Amino acid sequence: MLNLDSEYLAEEHRLFREQLRKYIASEIAPEASAWEEAGIIPPHVYERMGELGFLGLGVPAEYGGAELDALGTVVFGEELGRSGFGGLAASISDHADMALPVIVRSGTPEQKSRFIPDIAAGKRVMGFAVTEPGGGSDLTNLKSTAVRDGDDWILNGQKTFITNAISADVFITIARTDPNGKGAKGYSIFVVEKGGKGFSVGAKFEKTGWCSSDMSELFFDDFRVPAANLIGEEGRGFYGLMRGLERERLALCSQCIGMMERSIEITLEHVKTRPAYGKTLWDLQSIRHEIASHVSEISAAKLLIYHAAAKKSRGFDVRMETSMMKATVPQTMKRVVDSCVQMHGASGYMRGTEIERIWRDTRPFSLGGGAASVMLDEVAKLL
Repeated sequence: MLNLDSEYLAEEHRLFREQLRKYIASEIAPEASAWEEAGIIPPHVYERMGELGFLGLGVPAEYGGAELDALGTVVFGEELGRSGFGGLAASISDHADMALPVIVRSGTPEQKSRFIPDIAAGKRVMGFAVTEPGGGSDLTNLKSTAVRDGDDWILNGQKTFITNAISADVFITIARTDPNGKGAKGYSIFVVEKGGKGFSVGAKFEKTGWCSSDMSELFFDDFRVPAANLIGEEGRGFYGLMRGLERERLALCSQCIGMMERSIEITLEHVKTRPAYGKTLWDLQSIRHEIASHVSEISAAKLLIYHAAAKKSRGFDVRMETSMMKATVPQTMKRVVDSCVQMHGASGYMRGTEIERIWRDTRPFSLGGGAASVMLDEVAKLL
């Protein structure tokens, strides 16, 4: 399959890929099936990944980070996806690619010193608590509120479909702080630390895929958040979250690439050894052409992602590219992986096989980070 490392990656990126791939093969692969059964990733995984420097890619060195650019995010996503465990990729990415960067981008020096070192080290797990029952992709329709009371904000509301809701102890969340605000105006971002009166976690959701990634609801009932935990400018939280969408979409789409490439590897192994009509499935031209077509689609998607990451690393606006990616790459993955399952026949539909798990794990990627229809509208606005 298309290898873009020599054209796009520096030596530090290639070394990072090598280290991460070795770690996943030796420490993740042997245990991850048990995490699927348990429905949660144990804390020692975050601690180990933090120890190895994998959780603070975009974090300044003074806070314990690796200071890698957007291409580092792509490598990270690809290798998490290549693991074949979408739930692992979702939980780790939620911590490292969605929640932590909000503090890195918008936190004060005091907030960065207080939160980032332990989070980048994996000693504290993060969640990104934004989605609400009536909100979905429309982040201008959130109902949670926060009212200032002395040295605290009093937070009320409900968040749902929150990845790491059970395992995390620190969350990025957003609530309306200006009751007169309209549309995107009047929201503020907070770092919420789990526990205390007025904070509760709902029952764990049972999902079709991403089984090792715990998901639940969060409830805030007159929950007090210290004023010192307000991140960024009061009333401009919506715009603060928007600044992180490019990285989030790069991470998600890179995971799709890793999962597609792993699916093709598995499928090639199968069709080249599976007897059919006196030969193997691979000897059938229709099978070869279908796989070749998929590899071409994956390569085109990969080129768009690497191009966007390279531009972002140089400081360019990549809203167009990342919206295109998010609208198309997960859709491509669904089609490619479904075809791979078909080529496995009945064995591809059996629980416990890698291709079946990947197939189940593909569906959420077109839901999180913005639905395809919303992304296409974003592209249209930029034309």
